[in-house]
Amino acid sequence: MNGSSIVRFSLFLLSTFTFVTQSGTCATLLVGQNQLYKAPSDAAAVAHDGDRIEIEPGQYFDCTVWRTNNLLIEGTAAGVIITDKTCMGKGIFVVAGNNTTIRNLTLTRARVADMNGAGIRLDGGDLLVDGVRFIDNQDGILGGGFVPETTVTIINSYFEKNGYCGEGVGCAHAIYVNNVNLLRVTKSTFINTQMGHSIKSRALRTEIIGCNISDGPEGTSSFLIDVPNGGTLIVRDNTLEKGPKSQNHSAAIEIGAEGVTHPTPEIEISNNTLRNDGDYQTTLLMNVTATPALLKGNQLSGHVTALRGDGRVE
Repeated sequence: MNGSSIVRFSLFLLSTFTFVTQSGTCATLLVGQNQLYKAPSDAAAVAHDGDRIEIEPGQYFDCTVWRTNNLLIEGTAAGVIITDKTCMGKGIFVVAGNNTTIRNLTLTRARVADMNGAGIRLDGGDLLVDGVRFIDNQDGILGGGFVPETTVTIINSYFEKNGYCGEGVGCAHAIYVNNVNLLRVTKSTFINTQMGHSIKSRALRTEIIGCNISDGPEGTSSFLIDVPNGGTLIVRDNTLEKGPKSQNHSAAIEIGAEGVTHPTPEIEISNNTLRNDGDYQTTLLMNVTATPALLKGNQLSGHVTALRGDGRVE
């Protein structure tokens, strides 16, 4: 092959690579040891709206502020671990853009001075979390309420040993979502939450469906699900367990305890199982609102009653 042929072939390869990695103005940015972008934060620094960030397996001592919109951020295979570093005193991933999808990676060991360091800190709009593992953070996911009409969706994800409570600094939780339109958590696992709640939601509508939420033998959580300001609450088809070291014996699920500020047209707790492994009495639902709750098809074992407050049990 002569010199001009080599040049033409090289240009062909370059154009092919550009075609594969770009669609319109949206690019695929590859992150990895042997890639142009060595860490997620390197890709974030050049990302534009609609880009796709693909992160290869490896351990990244990194934190990232995602400022652009419509991003897809995903691990290309198992073993993408981002750890030990936080940005802006907030979290490992600080999501400031709108309509962000985060998929197939692990966020672990977030710590900040305010004691609420998050695996994901949501300062932007809609967020989808799919297949993400949150291990040993102060907060697994924290934020919301900054952008109107926000939806937070969490599916197929895993939360272990998240949470913290300290004197003078309040509590952190596995999930703590503020005033968004909808929090939907499905097909996810929570285990060994520490001191805080496994799920705390101030959303106008909260749906927890098909999850496993368990203290286990070492978990010291307060409520498994806390909805302190009311709002529509649907808890269906979950496996729930209160452990022997839980720091709050009163209930597995609570709604309205901090004052009902949201319209609360419906509370449905259905087809769940709750097992109390502690030597104390607890309740499936503590309802502090004036909205009658509907409890149906739930299976209880251990020292458990179904309901405190308004509602009926079927």
